[in-house]
Amino acid sequence: METVTFLLQSAPYGDERIWNALRLARSLTMASIGMKVNIFLTGDAVITAKKGQNPPKGYYNLEEMLKELIEQGVNVVTCRTCINARGLTQDELVKGAQIGTTFGHLAKWVKESQKVLTF
Repeated sequence: METVTFLLQSAPYGDERIWNALRLARSLTMASIGMKVNIFLTGDAVITAKKGQNPPKGYYNLEEMLKELIEQGVNVVTCRTCINARGLTQDELVKGAQIGTTFGHLAKWVKESQKVLTF
């Protein structure tokens, strides 16, 4: 099975990069394509994994999208330094998202992946 790793760096609601990345990740995990997907969150993108998001009505909910991807078997890991800098803890993250090392997790995934996409 081919593996793709997403490196997400943008703030979740500052523009549509994270939304588009999660949409693409969802498409790649569909049975017709069937790729293994990893998502590494760094910088302000770690906020994407924070539970309890309350975007305005009619706006996409990145927390829900991320939870659906995790339920489909997508690996989601955050940068530990970035999480600590924003005062977040494991208890504040959606179920299934993990706090990783700084870039050790990402380096392993990059080595194992056939494709790496950055947003």
